[in-house]
Amino acid sequence: MNKVLILLLATFCLSCSSDPTGKIITVSGLISPAQLGITLAHEHVLVDFSGAANYAPGNYNHQEALNRILPELSKLKAHGVQTLIECTPNYVGRDVLLLKQLTEKSGIKLMTNTGFYGAQSNKFIPAHVIDMSAEAIATFFIAEFEQGIEGSGIKPGFIKIAVNRKPLSEFHAKLVRAAAIAHRATGLTIMSHTGPATPAFQQLEILSEEGVAPSAFIWTHASDEKDWHKLAEAARLGAWISIDKFGWNASLLNGELLLYLKNEGVLDKILISHDAGWYDPNKPDHPFKSYTPIFETLIPNLKVKGFSASEIKQLLVKNPARAFTVEKRTL
Repeated sequence: MNKVLILLLATFCLSCSSDPTGKIITVSGLISPAQLGITLAHEHVLVDFSGAANYAPGNYNHQEALNRILPELSKLKAHGVQTLIECTPNYVGRDVLLLKQLTEKSGIKLMTNTGFYGAQSNKFIPAHVIDMSAEAIATFFIAEFEQGIEGSGIKPGFIKIAVNRKPLSEFHAKLVRAAAIAHRATGLTIMSHTGPATPAFQQLEILSEEGVAPSAFIWTHASDEKDWHKLAEAARLGAWISIDKFGWNASLLNGELLLYLKNEGVLDKILISHDAGWYDPNKPDHPFKSYTPIFETLIPNLKVKGFSASEIKQLLVKNPARAFTVEKRTL
């Protein structure tokens, strides 16, 4: 074998390294942050609201789900979208094989997660998990990262947890601690369904106790907090602020909240998305909420308010690439 071919093979092997550090993990494998492109940072393609006690994974018409979801993903191509962060957790309808098939058929990169969803008073938490220690829960998250999800070989690109919209319960505090332990082991970013500021700052405090930096944390549904100063405060600490209800709250589409955050100098810590979708196996005829209002309404409004092309790229390209890069962010 000649030296040139040996060098080419060596270069190829380095580029295909299984080490995820500095990379982003999609359902199809590792990519560089530069390959993420225009990204919606919080969406859903399938959600099952049965609850953990009644959950039957894969108990739905697979082809019907594909037929409903694929046209919605195809609409994103007209807007240049390359990646959709799929935020449905375990026991709420996470189906990584469906996500991989959707990627292959649509050309849109998808990411999935490990974690447990504690919101709605633990409806989606299996009974045995409640009594587990934070270390044991973290071990489960880490195992999915290291071994893949449910024998699929598909690995999570972030940790997804959820807490109630009030001061943290003992179990929810434990769930946050488990996510912190798992972050230290994996470098996966922690996305937490949160809402108001009180539980958001309590979570940041727990992360600090565990030696995890605020930059490892995404405060999801942050627009539910009406004191916008709190969002800027958390962003200055280093947390990611996810403004992700553009599919539900039409008033957000005027862009005033994003203008405020821009004027506060924290645009580089903001993620945007719709929290839209989705196919519901229990309500197959349920209307599918569009993934496109950001492009059809918000961005034109932001341009009117003086946002530059660079600032819009910051929100849709640069920030997601930084937020979801696998990196141990410790104090």
